[in-house]
Amino acid sequence: QLQASGGGLVQAGGSLGLSCAASGSILSSMSFTMGWYRQAPGKQRELVAAIASGGTTNYADSVKGRFTISRDNVKNTVFLQMNSLKPEDTAVYYCNVAIRLTALNYWGQGTQVTVSS
Repeated sequence: QLQASGGGLVQAGGSLGLSCAASGSILSSMSFTMGWYRQAPGKQRELVAAIASGGTTNYADSVKGRFTISRDNVKNTVFLQMNSLKPEDTAVYYCNVAIRLTALNYWGQGTQVTVSS
């Protein structure tokens, strides 16, 4: 189960933070990557950022230098700090847990981020 929080409405240039707490017995026995995806109206869902259990991160080119992903391995929580937001960052943001070496993927419920110009 993934429970996301954060998001909302902000003006361009502003900042927002997202968090997502994951729970489930499989998390205690398997390595997993945590990440954030987003989907804007009329567009496909795309990867924003991901972080492996060892801390290796991966960012979409469009957010590099503006967004920072981090995770708390004790609480199984992933964070996304979004700075210098742009109107094109407007989307529904989904947290994701991908169990390593399996095809198992879990999704949060989605949270709206709206950046006004």
